Amino acid sequence: MSESSPALQVDGLWKIFGQRADKVIGTPDALLSRADLKAKNGCVTAVKDVSFDVAPGEVFVVMGLSGSGKSTLVRCLTRLIEPTAGQITIDGEDVTKASESQLRELRRHKVSMVFQHFGLLPHRQVIDNVAYGLEVRGVKKAQRRQQAGDLVDLVGLTGYDESYPDQLSGGMQQRVGLARALANDPAILLFDEPFSALDPLIRRDMQNEVVRLQAELKKTMVFVTHDLQEALKLGDRILIMRDGEIVQIGRPAEVVARPVDDYVRDFVSDVPRSHVLTLEYVMRAPTPEDSREGPVMSMDTIVRQAAQAALASAHPVQVVSDGKLVGIVDDDAILRVVVAEESVPTAPTKQAV
Repeated sequence: MSESSPALQVDGLWKIFGQRADKVIGTPDALLSRADLKAKNGCVTAVKDVSFDVAPGEVFVVMGLSGSGKSTLVRCLTRLIEPTAGQITIDGEDVTKASESQLRELRRHKVSMVFQHFGLLPHRQVIDNVAYGLEVRGVKKAQRRQQAGDLVDLVGLTGYDESYPDQLSGGMQQRVGLARALANDPAILLFDEPFSALDPLIRRDMQNEVVRLQAELKKTMVFVTHDLQEALKLGDRILIMRDGEIVQIGRPAEVVARPVDDYVRDFVSDVPRSHVLTLEYVMRAPTPEDSREGPVMSMDTIVRQAAQAALASAHPVQVVSDGKLVGIVDDDAILRVVVAEESVPTAPTKQAV
């Protein structure tokens, strides 16, 4: 399989709950709203004709309000919930056609899942909880404990190898769950709202932990959340769902800068734009009259990160892509984003910023 091929590919995925679910797709009933379909024949469409790809090493976030279908979607990917129709391909293998034995191999070797509820074995120490998947695979005790010990250190639990789950905080228990998911060295990690039950400060720490681990391990991740701030922090791209359907897919800056409808616009209305938008979304086209002096920055530089250097310079920012000048960002463009969100009554001078 080439590196350019998707690690995960979903094509035309449906999940309809109800006795006559398989009779809905391909009929006019499939076009009905969720409420109308339920009223007509008692079926509920949880996932409706969803398609997307996830690149190797990408963190792909699926988000939406409660009942949007996001958790059902992620559970369909390994057939913990059986899809009604569509195709799911993981590492070139058609999951929807896999036998029971093939599914077991997929879940043991290629894909691991981290849930909101940790599911730790209370009578086992941390190191044995982490090593559980290796034990199921038949790895010898000495080897699995060595691998598990390395992962305990990796997720920041050094010294807690012999502790039991009830001796750990919620955040520490979730670190054990994360280490257990990594133990089989899966190609893909699936997260189903893993931090939603944690206190805000612990939740932030766990988000930072995922960012750190991703920078080190470069795993392919599908992360389900209802929290936009979490989605923006973790995601390379974000899929927003409503009533089982895709509303928008895009990079965090794209979703904030160019929401496709009022639903998404409401979602992102309180986001600090300077922390998300990149220079790509505030630059203008260069002209022959523009100075070619000033700070040089890439298109994907966050506005907040660029602000200090931009406002301290006597010349506008030169935005480049592949070594080519593609845009100009002047003080006004920076201030429109930074000052507006801070509700400063008047634009500050360069010395004051």
